[in-house]
Amino acid sequence: MKTKIGFIGLGLIGGSIAKAIRQYYPDYEIVAFDKNKETLALAVQESVIDTAAAAIDGNFQDASYIFLCAPVAYNTAYLKQLREFIHEGCILTDVGSVKQNIHREVSALHLEEHFIGGHPMAGSEKTGFSNSKAMLIENAYYVLTPSAGVSAEKIARYENFIKNLHAIPLVLDYRQHDYVTGTISHLPHIIASSLVNYVKRTDTDEELMKNLAAGGFKDITRIASSSPVMWQHICLANRENISKILGGYIESLKDFKKQIDAGDDSGIYDNFNSSRNYRNSIPNTLAGPIKKAYAVYCDIIDEAGGIAAIATILAAGGLSLKNIGIVNNREFEEGVLRMEFYDEASSKKASELLQKFRYIVYER
Repeated sequence: MKTKIGFIGLGLIGGSIAKAIRQYYPDYEIVAFDKNKETLALAVQESVIDTAAAAIDGNFQDASYIFLCAPVAYNTAYLKQLREFIHEGCILTDVGSVKQNIHREVSALHLEEHFIGGHPMAGSEKTGFSNSKAMLIENAYYVLTPSAGVSAEKIARYENFIKNLHAIPLVLDYRQHDYVTGTISHLPHIIASSLVNYVKRTDTDEELMKNLAAGGFKDITRIASSSPVMWQHICLANRENISKILGGYIESLKDFKKQIDAGDDSGIYDNFNSSRNYRNSIPNTLAGPIKKAYAVYCDIIDEAGGIAAIATILAAGGLSLKNIGIVNNREFEEGVLRMEFYDEASSKKASELLQKFRYIVYER
């Protein structure tokens, strides 16, 4: 009998995991339920899934793994519907970025022997199955948060499964997970959103800030373009941790303000120097919770056909551009033309190609 994998929800993350399973385990049977029937139809058409379930029903019987990939607020409700279809050897998992609520619900429903929480530390500002891809989780940390009652055998089996999808499993206590992700993922999204809204509220009537914000400002606030529904759910689900983390961050901003008010040159320098050194020590080789932008910048002369020439070079090299445009505000960065690619390999190849044609290239 074929190994069966079940999915509840086929958005960006669910779709990407399903595509990775199809790539590395082509003989597995994949069954999925999603509220969006067009999503299911597309997944069947692309041969990502074998069965599109109209509801959470007997199609999920005998599944070796069941992935809960719906928004955080909905996954707990789906648990109750799945309960009757979970057999002894089944591993039940989720992909949510907050774990406390679902672990509590799993405990209340006596499903601890089956549940291992999962959080692939990868994503995109884009949403939905149409933007999913198998390589999204490749070389990304994939945090596992086992329930107290799950066996060591199931944990080892799931770790091996994730490794074979070319992700990097990391086992954490779910409470520790929520605090860590609250700091390195949830807080940056809140900062980006609040900063963009602050600029919007304080901009001039002529929208000078908006027009000058291209380049660096848009890069550092890129994650403010993420799904507002998803982040509403995350903030509410992890509100206790986020509130505590925000309180600490606000205090650090107050300390920075005191240094500026006092003209404390050494204190200001130490802040910037410490952050620079720590950031530079963060490895570039692994994917984190905030999706990296693969951008290449180059100098280009302002003449007719300049951008077209570069586009032709890239196309001849088999490269697809995600975005391209002139950087009008270059106060803190080099390069006139910004080109964004879908993955790191493409950005590196683009850099090499352009340098062969004697373009001056800057990589971030």
